[in-house]
Amino acid sequence: MAVKSTNITEVAHRIDIQARWQANGHRGAVLWFTGLSGAGKTTLALELENRLFNKGFNVYVLDGDNVRHGLSSDLGFSHSDRTENIRRIGEVAALFADAGAIVITAFISPYQSDREQARQAYPEGFREIFIDADLEVCERRDPKGLYEKARKGEIPDFTGISAPYEAPSNPDLTVDSGDLTVDESLQILMDYVEETFVLK
Repeated sequence: MAVKSTNITEVAHRIDIQARWQANGHRGAVLWFTGLSGAGKTTLALELENRLFNKGFNVYVLDGDNVRHGLSSDLGFSHSDRTENIRRIGEVAALFADAGAIVITAFISPYQSDREQARQAYPEGFREIFIDADLEVCERRDPKGLYEKARKGEIPDFTGISAPYEAPSNPDLTVDSGDLTVDESLQILMDYVEETFVLK
């Protein structure tokens, strides 16, 4: 997206990124959870945040519903609004990561091009993590009753029913949340974070 503001100058921080990493004991990162509604993104993100925090990590979750109550409260669910929502989240997540935090995002983010744009906001520490459960599993879970409403035509542009979901073609990590338990999924995620981002 082109920058429309004028007469602006980027400000350099006085705290080196390496110093932030050393203070935290880990690198900054964006763990971008993507998957269908009901795949377990929020459940896994919040529990991963809890477990990492209890081990001393600087960590924070950005969740789709929470963000749409504030930062993206002016957006709907059209293709263009979804794209703008993900652009905003990518930039916010990059700021968290640049501050040295591990930020976990839990967004359907159905379009591959939008996820790639989010990656470009923080390419060195961005990891696309596919929380993989097929539509049948997600619809059976339907924790918010959204699939039932979508099938009745009460929710337009619902991902997986009346709007597409483009599964990652080459994710950095796949967690098969359709077959694995929550604890098994979390162990995979914990191992990945500790192997990838903890300073040796």
